[in-house]
Amino acid sequence: MQRIDAHQHFWHFDPVRDSWITEEMTVIQRDFLPADLKPLLDKAGIDGCVAVQAVQAESENDFLLGLAKEASFIRGIVGWVDLQANDINERLAYYKQFPLVKGFRHVLQGEKDRALMLRPPFQKGIEALGRHGFTYDLLIFPDQLAFSTELVMMYPEQKFVLDHLAKPDIQTGNISGWMKDIQVLSSLPNVWCKISGMVTEADWKGWKRDDFRRVLDTTVAAFGTGRIMYGSDWPVCQVAASYSDTLGIVQDYFSSFSKSEQDAFFGGNAIQFYNL
Repeated sequence: MQRIDAHQHFWHFDPVRDSWITEEMTVIQRDFLPADLKPLLDKAGIDGCVAVQAVQAESENDFLLGLAKEASFIRGIVGWVDLQANDINERLAYYKQFPLVKGFRHVLQGEKDRALMLRPPFQKGIEALGRHGFTYDLLIFPDQLAFSTELVMMYPEQKFVLDHLAKPDIQTGNISGWMKDIQVLSSLPNVWCKISGMVTEADWKGWKRDDFRRVLDTTVAAFGTGRIMYGSDWPVCQVAASYSDTLGIVQDYFSSFSKSEQDAFFGGNAIQFYNL
């Protein structure tokens, strides 16, 4: 079975555009390109990756497609389009010519309108994704889980994947509300979950592997082993952990699972979801 990192990013660092990368994140205030990632994947025994948008502009799609021409280990791209645009169908029809573009994402976690996903213009965009056969990555915070559940229920044929487990508050351990909401969302069979982005929700300097057990137990119980996938969230993870440390957390957790379950989590499920 091919091993896939289902969630990572590339960028040419721009301090104005990338203002979300704050001064406490200086370790990632630089360029990150395929040549930086390839040795890490090789060392980890990972065959390929899914590159996810980091900039909300269609130029990001061109950037990632350009990188993929030179780096065959990029197996899929999650890009960005304006889902609320009047010409969304035309834009998606354009991207169908690029087999590497598997789906799209919007940074819902940063929107002032926490329920933006339930507004009619956004929903028209989700409908269009379904018509053109694209997936949708949900990037949200826990306060948006209920809205996401409502959205996913409306489009039972659309494939959704939850990024970073919706970012539960691992550092404080205050996750009871998240636990309830994740169980409701996971009951819908058309939504999957990336086990990614955990270290950045923990104590950056003092996390321990045990800190992640409750969220991992909850997520695996909710989604089962057939709808979860490994993602490093590299290079963002580097504010709190190396690539190998991030991978080590989930390798340790899943070490007692069957080989078929591990194969599914570390590659098979991503291949199925994104049609890699």
